Amino acid sequence: MSDGTENALGLAASAYLRSARHQPIEWMEWGVEAFAKAKAEDKPVLLDIGAVWCHWCHVMDRESYENAETARIINDLFVAVKVDRDERPDVDSRYQAAVSTISGQSGWPLTAFLTPDGKPYFGGTYFPPDDRYGRPGFPRVLLTMAEAFQKRRDEVEESAGGVMLAIEENESFSGRAEGVDLERLGPELLVKLVDAATKQFDERNGGFGSQPKFPHSGALDLLIDAASRGGVKSGSSPLMDGKAVHEWATRASEVAQFSLLKMAAGGIHDQLAGGFHRYSVDERWVVPHFEKMAYDNTELLKNYVHAFQAFGNPEFARVARGIVRWMDEWMSDRERSGFYASQDADDSLDDDGDYFTWTRAEARAVLTAEEFAAAALYFNLRDIGDMHHNPQKNVLHVGATLDGIVKAVGGERDGVRGLIEAAAKKMSAARLGRKTPYVDKTIYTGWNGMCVSAYLSAGRVLGLEETVAFALKSLDRVLDVAWSPVAGLAHVVAYGEGVGAVRLAAGLEDYAFLALAALDAWEATGELRYYTVAKELGDAMGSRFYDAAGGGFFDAELPVEPIGVLRARRKPLQDAPVPAGNSVAAMVMFRLFALTDDAKYEAWGKETLETFAGVVEHFGLYAASYGLALRRAVEGAVSVCVVGVDERARELELAALRGYAVNRSVVRLRDLSALPPALAETLPHLGASGGSVALVCRGMSCLPPVGGVEELVAVLG
Repeated sequence: MSDGTENALGLAASAYLRSARHQPIEWMEWGVEAFAKAKAEDKPVLLDIGAVWCHWCHVMDRESYENAETARIINDLFVAVKVDRDERPDVDSRYQAAVSTISGQSGWPLTAFLTPDGKPYFGGTYFPPDDRYGRPGFPRVLLTMAEAFQKRRDEVEESAGGVMLAIEENESFSGRAEGVDLERLGPELLVKLVDAATKQFDERNGGFGSQPKFPHSGALDLLIDAASRGGVKSGSSPLMDGKAVHEWATRASEVAQFSLLKMAAGGIHDQLAGGFHRYSVDERWVVPHFEKMAYDNTELLKNYVHAFQAFGNPEFARVARGIVRWMDEWMSDRERSGFYASQDADDSLDDDGDYFTWTRAEARAVLTAEEFAAAALYFNLRDIGDMHHNPQKNVLHVGATLDGIVKAVGGERDGVRGLIEAAAKKMSAARLGRKTPYVDKTIYTGWNGMCVSAYLSAGRVLGLEETVAFALKSLDRVLDVAWSPVAGLAHVVAYGEGVGAVRLAAGLEDYAFLALAALDAWEATGELRYYTVAKELGDAMGSRFYDAAGGGFFDAELPVEPIGVLRARRKPLQDAPVPAGNSVAAMVMFRLFALTDDAKYEAWGKETLETFAGVVEHFGLYAASYGLALRRAVEGAVSVCVVGVDERARELELAALRGYAVNRSVVRLRDLSALPPALAETLPHLGASGGSVALVCRGMSCLPPVGGVEELVAVLG
């Protein structure tokens, strides 16, 4: 507070909540205590939901929540509750839906006005301190909402009730579509989902749609998969003739590759440190919102690895290694293992991407004349740059080809390439002297599952042994701290800055992403303990989240004391931007079925896809992860089992990892001492082969073992 004391958020674990502990507002954390106070004092609740990485959250903090007069209004007329959207995604997702229903807006900061029992009656996102940008000033909004609650209570209650009904109807997806046959309908749905992505393709700039532009990693993987296998089958009858199949797969390849190359060359890609910013404010990928999220980078890392597998372009491998380098340096606990959550966009409100951007003078000051001449062309450094607040500032993005730079500055290709690489190293070192944007060192369970899976994929395909080792160490930490077969899974493994952990129940996404990570670890190591824990997590998902009556998975367990919109049950289908919980859960179930031959897993997976089959095509691009799960359901599991410990086993593994197909698993087995049930039944003769071998299995049958790389490639082809 203004006198140096702290409000109740001084006791919070979340970095975002703790950042508001000195504000002159009597903030409370989300919970029954806050709403009991609202009821006792007969006051509405002011709910603020934001995140430590959110620029406009910081703007509203400084303009309004640190203003003494605004704070007085809030303290007098409301009970103020602040929520970290990363810490409480269950609260955030529901109030986002509520405010979108009320105002047509969603995003952060989310500002909502609630009755004392937590029902929303008005809301929006950012409100300025006075009337501007076509928005009412926040003090006027506060007074109006308090007056409505005090003098027009019936209207408030009616409005809140209508919002609750709308949320429950929109979020439930209750009831499975009758007569759905995935084997018949699945291929047609796959074609529609792939076509939805290609139809929104930006022919000039890559990616999908216009500004603001997000990567849409799920759609990219769906396209890479379609391009790799060359078509979609429908039982014995193809959906397309041979020419149409070729054209369809070629189009998917063009869209995926062009988009990935354009993003890699753009300002959304940190050209110095690696990694990607959250999204681009323009359609050309030049000026990003500068925050970097762990989950965006994990999915893009998989995109570039899968593209390298599918198309062989070394540029995709280079970008993937850069993402790993950035995550190693900035987003991971190198001592204890585990991955951090996010890096802020800027250091202060006066800094609009200044850490990441450059003037020509700043670059010239750290480079030789020759290095600057090449780097200025390569990074497109101009006198008039890209940033409105400081026109001299440039977002680094690739502005010229190497051949074009050679022609402009003279010299040999290798020499010019060396100048650009030397310039990048010097600029990167100089940037480290600037004040670095804040890194939220909270270790979230689900996002760590995503990181582990991405690291294992990159490490295996690109031969990065330390990357694989760190992924496994991180998975072990998460399982050790957060998982208990009795108590269940925790959402947070550890908070940053030495703050003690608060045990929050994990949601569907936490279980699903961690189960996938455990399955990926089993494939990479052959260690049965990872299979065992994946099965435990899958069983827990089924018992805790599955809707046996309506099909599909709820995103969260019903709280013991549900407050406000937490009463609404949600079944997430839309990728926003993290892959939707139901799609990931279905993928987990299909993979478990392939290892166990237990029909319950197949039923959970198929029924989940069937639950949404009647509506999913309307989500198009935003249901790409559903499409990936559907592909696995339609095609069935293909496993390549490599057994051995010598160099030939590694060569066979690399050969099996060529090409990308979402339904293909490459399992590295050091020995056959312990196997999941389905594999134990289908691999009976491996021990007699006398050396490292590989078997290709589809479903419950395997082809004879092969010992050579060329033989394996031929079998896979």
